[in-house]
Formats: sequence, structure tokens, C-alpha cells
Amino acid sequence: MQQQDVEQLVERVARKLGRGLSLEDLDGLLLAYSSNQSHADRVRVNFLLSKRVPADVSAWQLSHGIATAVRPVVVPANPDLGMLGRVCVPLMVRGFRVGYLWVQQDSAEENPTAILTQLPDVGHELELLSGLLLESNTAESEFRRSREREFLAACSGEANAVAAVAGWKEIQGRGPWQVVTVLDADGWAGSSDPIASTLIHRSAALQATVGVDAALFSAGTETHSVVLFQESVGRANHAQVLVHYQLELAKRSGRPVDRIILGISEGFAKPRELGEAYRQSKQAAQAAAVDPQLGELVDSRATGIYQLLATAGGGAGAWADTASVYFRMLEEHDRNGELIPVLELLCDNDGSVQDVAGKLHLHRSSIYNRLGRIRQLLGVDPLKGMARLELHAALKMRRWAARPRI
Repeated sequence: MQQQDVEQLVERVARKLGRGLSLEDLDGLLLAYSSNQSHADRVRVNFLLSKRVPADVSAWQLSHGIATAVRPVVVPANPDLGMLGRVCVPLMVRGFRVGYLWVQQDSAEENPTAILTQLPDVGHELELLSGLLLESNTAESEFRRSREREFLAACSGEANAVAAVAGWKEIQGRGPWQVVTVLDADGWAGSSDPIASTLIHRSAALQATVGVDAALFSAGTETHSVVLFQESVGRANHAQVLVHYQLELAKRSGRPVDRIILGISEGFAKPRELGEAYRQSKQAAQAAAVDPQLGELVDSRATGIYQLLATAGGGAGAWADTASVYFRMLEEHDRNGELIPVLELLCDNDGSVQDVAGKLHLHRSSIYNRLGRIRQLLGVDPLKGMARLELHAALKMRRWAARPRI
């Protein structure tokens, strides 16, 4: 982004509107402002001096829905803050939020109608301004894009790309490494615009890893992000990236983001093992998406049987229909969904009725009753021997069949 170009555009829009403007990024940091202003309220003056939106002003603005808006938002005056009315113009590129342009009402204006009427006249300038901001928000340069493509190609196992990535200065001498797949458990499918989805994940990953020395490089895809970490025993850096990624993704997509998962590969010391590490991290993220008990920071070795299911082959429909006679009988008779959840929790918790009763908020007698119904239906004890192994595997196969296809 050329700061001079941004400032010139802001001045051009201000002249056309005949009003004072301020431009801020998604974190409330002042990027540019116009010089002409017939009357500046206390909030504007303080903003221009401090370069950042104060917490109380930010709370007032956010309470009017600017973080999710795609059209201009009227933010009424707040005398307690010393703030005149304003119109917030969200700046968007392909559904990607890059900043906010603020247009202040004059002190004599009772409503923002005049501002809203004028905005269509500067539509072209707003598009140009959004395009300039895009570069600063996402490092959307051809150099960055080409490096991300090369990194993702290396993760897919392309030998030439692996050799190229191994020679990057931020990679050399920083091993052993581990690959982390970052997945939005509920919104992984993205939007109808794959370019916008990729851009959002790219930018969220880039911003979430800023200042995290252990995060060596990041890239985004349509459904998830991939981060190369320096291997560590602890997970403090991973947890930091998780929290920041969740905030960045929500901020840029304009929607709630409830659960972010980090699938973490085994450590590896040779660049040629990058592809296998990516496969491990992706599998861990997929398993956690369908089995929440695994948590949000998930090491591939902690995913149990999902490691076997992930390497067993088959297409997209693999495992969709288990061949277990016992499980089919149970599924057919459990129309109210009372038996299968109890059986899965019993298998996951070493058959402890007390633990399962606590997790389901039921009395232990209810758990014993349902276990008895399962035993009567199948004609075997579902918690013993080969029957338990078969049923537990079938339960996990059913979950794995519903995994995100990333």
C-alpha cells in the first residue's frame, strides 16, 4: 500500500463530499484523514492526536453493528463521549473487510440523510481505496502469493517445491519443524466465492502469527490455513495463534467464529517429510472437528483410531456405511438417539457409568437401563471383548465419515 495514494484518495473523497473524513483499519488504528473539516468534535480531535480509537468510543461504534455490516451504518451522536453523529462506510473487497471510512455530520445537521445521499457519488473512489487497503491487510503482493503457492505445493509433496522451501532463510537452521492445520470447525466450507474464502484465511493466518517467533510461515486455502512451526514441547505459542486467528477470522469475515482447531503434526527434521507432516496435521484437525472431546489443540498422535481410518484409503464416501452387523442393528432401533451416545461415552470412558452419567447429566440408573437395552437388543455384552472393539470402531467410523473435506 502506498500511503501517499491512500491520503490523496481520502482528500479527494473529502472534497467531493465537502466533509471531514477519517480512515481506520480493523483494529481502530488511524490510517489517514482529511484536512478539511468545518467542525471537529472531541472524538475526532482525540483520534487524530492519539491515532487510535479509545475503548469507550469503539464500544459505542461496535454496538451499532459496524463489525458485520456490508453497507453504510449510521452511528448516532453520543453527548457523553463528545461525539457528533457519523456514518461508517465498511470498505470491502470480494466480501473481505479491509477497513472503515468515517464521515462526520456537521454540528447543524439533525440526521445523516445528506451523507447517505452523497455516498453513491464517490463509489469509484471507495473501490480504489479498498483495493489499496487490501495490500496492507493481507500482504497481497505477488511475491507473497507466489511464496504461499510454493509452500502449499511443498505440503502436497512436490519435490521441486520442497527443495525451494528448504532453502528459504526463515526455514534454514530452524528445524526440527511441525506443520499445523488451522480449521474453523463450523465454517470450514467457506462461502460461495472461493477466492474470497482463500483471501480471508490467508490474511487471518498472517495476522495471527505476527510476533510469534516459532511460527515460521503461513498460507491460506479456501477451507483452512497451514502454518509451519518450529517444533516445541509446549503449546503456548499454538494457543496464542488459536486465539488471534479466531479474532482475526471473525473480524474479516463479519460472522461469529465459535471453534477454531489446530491440528498439530509430529516433529520432523528433514524437509522431504513436510508432505507427511501436513497429512498428519490435517487429519488431526478433521478428527477434532467431528469428535469435540479431542479438544482444540490436537496432536496427531492423540487422535487414536482416526489415524487408522485416515490411512485406510477409500473415496469421499468411505466409512459412510459400516459393515458391522451389531452397529446396524443398534442404529436401526435407536430412533430417539438414546442408546448410541451412551454406548460411545461408555467406550470412551473405560465403561465408567458414573463418568458417563455426569457428562450426560443423568442418574446412573438411567445409564444402566440403556446399557441393558443395548445388551438385550444385540444379545452380547457391548462392553466386552470383540463386540466392544467392533462397536467402538464403528462409532468412530461414523464420525470420521462426517469429517470436513479439506
